[in-house]
Amino acid sequence: MSLPAPFWQKYGTLAQMAQASVALLGFVAILFQINEIRSNNRAVSARQAFLAYTDLAFKNPKFSEPDYDAIKAGGRDQLVQYESFVSYFLYACEEATAAFADRREWLASCDYDLKPHLPFLCEKSRAEPGYLATYSTVTQEWVKMSLKTASVTPPDCKLGKT
Repeated sequence: MSLPAPFWQKYGTLAQMAQASVALLGFVAILFQINEIRSNNRAVSARQAFLAYTDLAFKNPKFSEPDYDAIKAGGRDQLVQYESFVSYFLYACEEATAAFADRREWLASCDYDLKPHLPFLCEKSRAEPGYLATYSTVTQEWVKMSLKTASVTPPDCKLGKT
């Protein structure tokens, strides 16, 4: 009858166990680094989108602080330009709030810039119910809550007194 083998012979030497531990630690570190890179890339992308929106707003003050009735009266081309402006704004806010979910100031900035566009969004949603569906559920809920809070409702879609 032979004696049972010591544990290091059964499972490997201490050096082999240490090597396996270091390899596992390295793998975990790589996963962490990939996650950080992904997070940083999303943040950079969101900042670039919001900066581009800010530049667009600077170059188009008639759209950033709109007189929606005047835009509608300006003809189809101007209305399409304004719709694109609002779409870009919503996209930039969607990206910023997703990338910086833990930073309330991004949503506050978007809330501030959204208010003048609520009459357009109310009319657009009434005329084309699928319009808001092109955005994330979070963005859809944000716009709907903003419409409700500002008392912007069909059929007139005018900003209420808030």
